[in-house]
Formats: sequence, C-alpha cells, structure tokens
Amino acid sequence: MHFYDISLVIEENMIVWPGNPTPKINQYSSIPKNVTNESLLSFGSHTGSHVNSKRHIQNNVEGSAALPLNSLFGKSKVLDLTNVEKEIHADDLKKHNIQRNDIILLKTKNSQNHYKQFTADYVHIKMDAAKHLVESGVKTLGFDYLSVKKFGEDDDVRTLLINSLTLFEGLNLSVVPEGEYIFAGLPLRIDCDGVPARAILIKDHDPNTFQF
Repeated sequence: MHFYDISLVIEENMIVWPGNPTPKINQYSSIPKNVTNESLLSFGSHTGSHVNSKRHIQNNVEGSAALPLNSLFGKSKVLDLTNVEKEIHADDLKKHNIQRNDIILLKTKNSQNHYKQFTADYVHIKMDAAKHLVESGVKTLGFDYLSVKKFGEDDDVRTLLINSLTLFEGLNLSVVPEGEYIFAGLPLRIDCDGVPARAILIKDHDPNTFQF
C-alpha cells in the first residue's frame, strides 16, 4: 500500500484565511526543567486542512461532532482539474465519472502553489459546478484551498455545499495523481463550526483489508 498525507502541518508560520488567528504553540513544560515536554495549542477551527459543519454558516444547528462517520472514510476519486484557470464549472466535472455517494477530491492549480502564501486569486467552484456535485449525490467533497468559494463572493456556493454534503478544505493534493483511493479524513471530536483534520489517501490497498 502507498499512503499520501494530504493534510497541512499546523505550525506558527502557516497561511491562514485573512482575519483568522495564526496558530500559536506555547511550550509550558520542558525537559530538563520539568519531567515532560507539553505545549498549549491555539488556532482557529478552520486552520489548515479542516472539515466544515452547518454551524459554520448558521446558528442553532448541528456542529462537527454530528458529521456522519461514513462521510469521513471510504472509496474516493481524485479528479485532476489542473487545466482549469480560475473557475470550476459543471462542464469541467462532467468529463469525469461522478456517482452517488462518491467521495470526490478536486485537484487544481491551488495545490501547485504549495500553500506558501495566501492568494485571493485561487481556483474556486462556481454555482453550476456545486449544483452538479450535489445533484450527482456526492457525499463528501475535498478541495485544495482554504475555501471553495470565490474570495469575497459566492457565499451561496459554500452554503449549498455545506448544507448538502461533508466539505473538507485546505487539502494538499500536489503530489497525488488522478485516480481512485481510500480516503480517511478524521477531525478531532470537537463539536464546533469546523475542526482541523488529518487527511490521508491510500493507494493499492489489499481488497481483503477494506470491505465496503
């Protein structure tokens, strides 16, 4: 089996969405002064690779702890959309075999930038593409930037996706070829508007290991 770690390392100098807090790692216990090394971690709920909940966009609804477990693990497809310049439309997706209950990860030019610094001019999803994903019955969508919507616009795209499926953002698909994988995206069990997650892909798995 081959493993791809597609999650970002949470560190103090990483990029964050404009206005969001930057991570802080404060070591409050250190060897040899203390018996152990321990640290206080401080970062936003949508830092790095993260999963969203409906509470991100509305009040008095379920948070991240209520996300269905079967949307966090299973067979997945990485679609290579690196030919798309800025906007992902339905026609870009219709070229691929998307089926009901799929976990779909969209690889764009965003991954090639390696998350070195924030850019507002990232590849994003337009409403016709979002509707196509929802109407196709996709259960989980993974995207390779900190947001699926256009910077400063298209809130309705984000709303539709979060209300219709499980949405991961901030994935790094730079070295992942297009194809089929086993996806595992496991967020901390914190009931919040969103939460960071460790996301991996598994290729060439033994069919006797995972039964679906």
